[in-house]
Amino acid sequence: MPDTSVRAPKKFSKKLFIITLLLCGAVGAGWWWQNNDEPAKQGSRMGGSFMGAVPVNAQQVRVDRFAVQLKALGTVTPWNAVSVTSQVSGELDQVLFSEGQFVEKGTLLAQIDPRNYQATLLQTEGALQETRAQLASAELDLKRYQGLFKEDSVARQTLEQQQATVAQYKGTLKVREAQRDNARLDVEHTRIVAPISGRLGLRALDAGNYVSAASTVLVSITQDNPIAVNFTIPEHELQAVLQAYQLGEPLLVQAWNRDETQLLAEGVLDSIDNQVDVSTGSVRLKARFENQDHALFPNQFVNVHLQVMVHQHALLLPADAIQFGANGRFVWQIKDDDSVVIQPIEIITSDGTQSMLRSGLEAGDWVVVEGVDRLRTGSKVERVTAAGELIPSDKTIPTPDKSSASATKKSPQKSDK
Repeated sequence: MPDTSVRAPKKFSKKLFIITLLLCGAVGAGWWWQNNDEPAKQGSRMGGSFMGAVPVNAQQVRVDRFAVQLKALGTVTPWNAVSVTSQVSGELDQVLFSEGQFVEKGTLLAQIDPRNYQATLLQTEGALQETRAQLASAELDLKRYQGLFKEDSVARQTLEQQQATVAQYKGTLKVREAQRDNARLDVEHTRIVAPISGRLGLRALDAGNYVSAASTVLVSITQDNPIAVNFTIPEHELQAVLQAYQLGEPLLVQAWNRDETQLLAEGVLDSIDNQVDVSTGSVRLKARFENQDHALFPNQFVNVHLQVMVHQHALLLPADAIQFGANGRFVWQIKDDDSVVIQPIEIITSDGTQSMLRSGLEAGDWVVVEGVDRLRTGSKVERVTAAGELIPSDKTIPTPDKSSASATKKSPQKSDK
């Protein structure tokens, strides 16, 4: 008889293997179902592929005042700047100013030892007086010779020689007067005065040092009220500036700090250079700022906003709503049924925050500003604010343009319409 004691364990092992395999499959199916059901629930809540409403930050197209601005990097420069030097040489006797002091034109700043120049002045005055006496004597002799010549008591040659002597003394007199004036001017130049009104810099020399004429700088003076800002614009923007500048109205210029978070000062465009720099393709411009609060400092770098035109009734939408595709610019427009469609648009200009529309939308239209990455044509959306608050479909939320409002504050520019 065959031995069956060995086959029974084999059948039992085969059944155990099948049961273990079925259990593993059930566990794997449960794990797969659990992990694939959670994204489905999330997709339903987020409005993805399960046709739920997508929450988006939405804003309306509005009509408002819009200033067309050109932006550039500018350098603050003094309206006038002078390096004070002496016009005569000598020992610096006194320093009569304080560093950082504001001085008026003509204020005495320093004194050079004047004794040598005073002595020279006395010499020239003495020589001048001597020449005047010689001239007076020669003129008396000339009058006598003229009388004698009429009586035929003196030769013509003698009379002509005396006339030449008088003319010679007159020429010498002018030389003596010029020498006297020059010596007097040297004495005046020993008193070093401020050539302009402004703020003094750091002192370069102390009393007791020898000063060389026209080469030794004592101190610098900068005029910072008013003050200038020099900047450049590209050549292709020049025509817009020239057209606005030639109207005769002052063009508003603003100076902002480096990160454009603080408005430092407001001024007007003062002048435009007379040629284009061929090496850079740019044009230099100069703006004038009153700077009464001294917010601008010489050699400071600022961001310049030059306002060339103001539209009082511009059609505006947020710049962040604009998308770029193969056919140009477009926005996701929200229809009355809360569905979105792609709407092509044309832009006139933009300041980085707000864009001015030429065509494509009308005032009151809703556009998506944030959340466009989950949208498809026909997708349903929920309009929410930047803070996450739900916006009813029939509600209009005003969106003031803070940068545009600050940029056009107290603008002297007239509107185009």
